Amino acid sequence: MRGLKTDRAASIVIRGHAFVQNVRRGHYELGVEASPVFRLAAAFDELQPAI
Repeated sequence: MRGLKTDRAASIVIRGHAFVQNVRRGHYELGVEASPVFRLAAAFDELQPAI
């Protein structure tokens, strides 16, 4: 059986999706120097030291 088995797992996926959409739309000061095509990749490069 595949899929999201708990509400917690679904919540994590939903929050992650919302975060990625907000980064792509420029709501955060992450990856703003990069072109819109590479904004998400640049944002994750900036976040990597924090993880």
